[in-house]
Amino acid sequence: MLINLYMNNPISDRIQALAPSATLAMSQKSAELKAQGVDVINLSVGEPDFFTPDHIKQAAKQAVDDNFSFYSPVPGYLSLRKAISDKLKNENGLDYSPEQIVVGNGAKHSLCNTVMALVNPGDEVIIPTPAWVSYVQMVNLAGGKSVLVPATLDQNFKITPAQLEAAITDKTRLIILCSPSNPTGSIYSRDELRALADVLARHEQVMIVADEIYEHINYVGGHESFAQFENIRDRVAIINGVSKAYAMTGYRIGYVAAPLWLAKAVNKLQGQYTSGASSIAQKAAEAAYTGSQQCVEDMRVAFERRRNLIVSLFREIPGVNINVPDGAFYLFPEVSSFFGKKAGDTVINDANDLAMYLLNEAHVATVAGDAFCCPGYIRLSYATSDENIIEAAARIKAALARLA
Repeated sequence: MLINLYMNNPISDRIQALAPSATLAMSQKSAELKAQGVDVINLSVGEPDFFTPDHIKQAAKQAVDDNFSFYSPVPGYLSLRKAISDKLKNENGLDYSPEQIVVGNGAKHSLCNTVMALVNPGDEVIIPTPAWVSYVQMVNLAGGKSVLVPATLDQNFKITPAQLEAAITDKTRLIILCSPSNPTGSIYSRDELRALADVLARHEQVMIVADEIYEHINYVGGHESFAQFENIRDRVAIINGVSKAYAMTGYRIGYVAAPLWLAKAVNKLQGQYTSGASSIAQKAAEAAYTGSQQCVEDMRVAFERRRNLIVSLFREIPGVNINVPDGAFYLFPEVSSFFGKKAGDTVINDANDLAMYLLNEAHVATVAGDAFCCPGYIRLSYATSDENIIEAAARIKAALARLA
């Protein structure tokens, strides 16, 4: 009987308990509609619409010509890790040796490696919400328990030191904090981070994962890293990469910079799972970090212009509440005023219904806030053209006006 049951359902409990990525699922649905000839504006995916800068592409081409076609070292080429070490020193004032840096197949890979290296079954992991879709699932894979700490629109989606203190128990192993934030665009100031660091300093068993992948898409000043504070520095693992700042999502290069003992653990795990990241992509990433940074600033300026545009347009939509994002390229509107309304036979019970309604009726792809542990909201990515933003806002406004 057990054998027959296994043969009928051979997937492990671990994978069956894993939720699919809501952002990728919505992007796939929009792609299917596009394939049917529907003019869909996809605001669901968190991906810069810019092309990778030419000097970075040239480095990738040169790597092919130079025969970088063999296995790369598990933690990444030393030259790339030195470039990352220099970046952390020069841009962030942080001292990480190349031995403390492990290059992975994207920041998501580096983050998952770090969670798997730290979390045992039953360990608690504090996740401020709204939170990126994969944090909870990574904790699930490690056998840990996610402790969600909610921050509301009124808090600009940032938790307080009192909330953090209240969430910590003797089982707490880790906190994952994303600033600038996906999905809200909120950024913790230096004083806000220091206040959280002071709480964490009193709980020495708690490690800190600082997801800083949106570091350079910042509209309020220089980036503030969680690793800058001496009282917690030896417990911080920084996650970052080239995807967002350099428009290199497809290159799949991220990294973790961490205490040496943790970097060694991540390296050990990566050696069994994936080995080293793409040799060609690593040489391109090296050029990104060592070359001119003007491209980063040019894209940041464009994203800020788009932020201002989408904020101005959504402020004109009745029933939608928004904040002004400080960074990243997302808007996270509160849309619960539409729950219980309907258009024809379509009833809007929650944000998932609203996201599907906007896809089917307005032909705009968004993601329900439930995926980010925050029902009552939807996420929109404005990493698209001004024309798409204007048209998408008009379609959404018209579709919401039809709900009654």
